Amino acid sequence: MGKISHPATISSEFNIDIALIEKLGVVNVLLNTDTPLFIDPMLLEESSHKEMREGASSSYKKRFNNIIKLLSLSKFEDDVPWRNAKRLFKFSEISWTCLGYSTSVRGSGFGKDLIASTLDTAAQIVSLGVDDVDLFMALALFEEGIGPDRISDMTTNIIFNDLIDFSLNINKTLKIPTKEFKIDGSKYNLVENPYSGQPILFVPNDIVRDLPIASDWSDISRVVRENEELREKVNHHVGEVWSTMTRKQKDRLKKAALKSKSSFQQVIDMIREVSPNPYDFKSDRNGEAFWTELLQTIPKSYPFDLSTYSKRVLTPKEVLEVVNKILSQFQELIENKGLWKELWDESGKPRKEKAAQRLLFSVAYSYCKANNLDLSPEADSGNGPVDFKLSQGSDSKVVIEIKLSTNGSLVHGFEKQLEIYKRADDTDLGIFLIIDVGGIGNKYAQVQRVRDEFLNEYGTASKIWYVDGNQRASASKRI
Repeated sequence: MGKISHPATISSEFNIDIALIEKLGVVNVLLNTDTPLFIDPMLLEESSHKEMREGASSSYKKRFNNIIKLLSLSKFEDDVPWRNAKRLFKFSEISWTCLGYSTSVRGSGFGKDLIASTLDTAAQIVSLGVDDVDLFMALALFEEGIGPDRISDMTTNIIFNDLIDFSLNINKTLKIPTKEFKIDGSKYNLVENPYSGQPILFVPNDIVRDLPIASDWSDISRVVRENEELREKVNHHVGEVWSTMTRKQKDRLKKAALKSKSSFQQVIDMIREVSPNPYDFKSDRNGEAFWTELLQTIPKSYPFDLSTYSKRVLTPKEVLEVVNKILSQFQELIENKGLWKELWDESGKPRKEKAAQRLLFSVAYSYCKANNLDLSPEADSGNGPVDFKLSQGSDSKVVIEIKLSTNGSLVHGFEKQLEIYKRADDTDLGIFLIIDVGGIGNKYAQVQRVRDEFLNEYGTASKIWYVDGNQRASASKRI
């Protein structure tokens, strides 16, 4: 699970205007940890960038057409065609895009066992007469171990040279200093990632999703439910597949899909029925991008004096004081200065909880930096539990658990999760932050009752902060 403690994006690290990166259609990735987005091969053909629409799309189809041809020629496992197919199906870890779910900028790749099992299943499908390259995306639905990271890794390997071409062309405009890298016998002048020493491969923002279609059962389930004709076909050939897929259910789907060519075709049809849309950076529901802009605008638009705590070692009590002051300012910005807008996407729906967490991180980090505080804010960057920590050294740590009012586990978060996080970080200092975006009901009162019980039983309990993040009628400008 990645941590953001020092946000370094392409724009911030190389002093590039974010508007220019957006105009060029490039993902403004974090350079010192992974950005949890993934390259989806089904988006390549529709990309507005020629390097992807023509080059990468062709590379992808060519690779899998060759694998299908070799598997169709193979008579038994490990004969010459099989070994050649296996060679083409070997996808190494490539971290140069800075995408994925990792603790650092390292990929996941395909191991020996996963290659063997996936290739075996692919061979069974090809033996049915299926020659559609999308069969390899369909494998993700019932092959254990193929998730977003591996689909993205697989695609990155295949379109590697096309990403290099795209990166070279993009940097003609960005003009970031480059370094010569020798890759597969060829030399390229690419931008160096100062945190890894590796080259940076720029990624078009119209080929990434938060989850590739073929691993996102919620989208496929919705399409099957809403499309009566497709539902009837699926019921007949494959069975009901729109529940959450357990390992046993994946095995059952796999057996049903491999019965015949027409059965497997229904699986591919399900995938294709889902409209392949890239991640919407404008709405930014997951909060992957918006917060990086706020790191500069918040301290300039709304300066906040914490200078009395600057450049010195703080006691745990003082660290807690700083956190409470930052939370007080955070509340002021949300409730009275228009920052509530960042909790909502353009369609009027609340952004995900992770976005709220990153919003707090933006406020805390920008004020700590502006006031030269020797404090380290940290926030999750991956898909793990939502939490936030501000610390100085190993002795002074405050853990903050953030929950939106819409979260059904809000009370549980205070009762169980926060205490677990406090123990994990070896601290008694915890704060529970509730951000109201509607539907809070009696959850706030329940959390307060649990806190009173803690106080009666243990004499101590984490503080509760309540912030009203509901939409306002005001049309005031966004900061």
